[in-house]
Amino acid sequence: MTTLIPSASPRVVRELADDLAVDADLRDRAGKPPVDEVSRLREAGLPALLTPYGQGSADGPDGRGSDWRTACTAVRDIAAADSSIAELLAHHHALSWSPRLFGTPEAAAALELRAVREQWLWGGDIELPDAQTGSDLALTPAGDGYVLNGSRPLTAGVAVADRFVHTARRTDNGEWVVVHVDPAHPGVHAEPAHDLLGQRLSGAGGVSYDDVAVASHQVLGTVPVDEHEISPFTALAPLTRRLLLVQVGLGNAEGALAEARDISRALPRPALTAALVTGGDCGPPPTDPYLLLAYGELATAAHSAAAVVDRATDALARGLDTGPALGAGERADIAFLVGAAEAVTTQSALHITTRVLELTADAPAPSADPGLDRFWRNARALTAHSSAAHRLRDIGEHYLNGLH
Repeated sequence: MTTLIPSASPRVVRELADDLAVDADLRDRAGKPPVDEVSRLREAGLPALLTPYGQGSADGPDGRGSDWRTACTAVRDIAAADSSIAELLAHHHALSWSPRLFGTPEAAAALELRAVREQWLWGGDIELPDAQTGSDLALTPAGDGYVLNGSRPLTAGVAVADRFVHTARRTDNGEWVVVHVDPAHPGVHAEPAHDLLGQRLSGAGGVSYDDVAVASHQVLGTVPVDEHEISPFTALAPLTRRLLLVQVGLGNAEGALAEARDISRALPRPALTAALVTGGDCGPPPTDPYLLLAYGELATAAHSAAAVVDRATDALARGLDTGPALGAGERADIAFLVGAAEAVTTQSALHITTRVLELTADAPAPSADPGLDRFWRNARALTAHSSAAHRLRDIGEHYLNGLH
């Protein structure tokens, strides 16, 4: 009998975000594996958010537990409270589409059914081959299945994922294959990272495979070695991950701005000295024109980034709904919008999370440290491997030369 998973309504997501926000700074400083936080995600029904209707999820407007836009909104809302946990959820949602993007509809349906029944949290990464990339993972045919060897660094889920998804290179014919692996296999060795600058609860680290048996049913599909032969629908795989991580970065920036606003409202600068001396009311709302100008600039930056991100989200949602019929030009337009969302959000997130530290520098005492530095650290970690300049160059090449 199918296990029913609770429906993660917007109200449930907000309640979970509020719950995570209460002790987000303390948990960030402790840096423990996010075992308890993953339990909270499961209780809220978030891992099953994109599950097809009839496979353990509640009714959804388009036949799934919910739609792509709703999942992106949930990730962004959680990120405003705790971007580390939102990154876990973002990778999970992106990887949960792997069976549909790489496999057959029948195999995807069976695997998703099992994933919901056992409440899997997906981890791992998927790379599409191009002329420059090799593979850290080797898949060797053995009997009716394969043996997996090699290692991969991961940015999320090392310590808590129930299944890893990877692309590996076959040693016999050079094909790229997408596989999923049970971390409980004795040949799988996960090494969580420690003392991270930011995103400390995302479960980053490394995973290695030592003669891990991979059955034929654990192969989701193959990927053509020639990137030009990859179907446009399959080529959405990296875009789903990139856009979900953009949602994490934007949510983190919005959370930083909201917390800084609350601090500035409670301790307006014109009345700050009197309040500290007398212990009385801080007086009327802030009227410092420079403070108002600063918040106006930051709020505009956040809203501008959100507008670009929302447009990319809508485009990718349409592409996923189109399925295998998606054309190369449509996929290129989606990539254009996702790249724009990355570039704009990277710049806005770094600016906002840096600026709020300056605007709240007059917090009354170290003992009352609001912990806004975690937003800045998380923004740095999220954008470390995403160069705005590279994205802008790709966007320019597509816009000017029509490169797909």
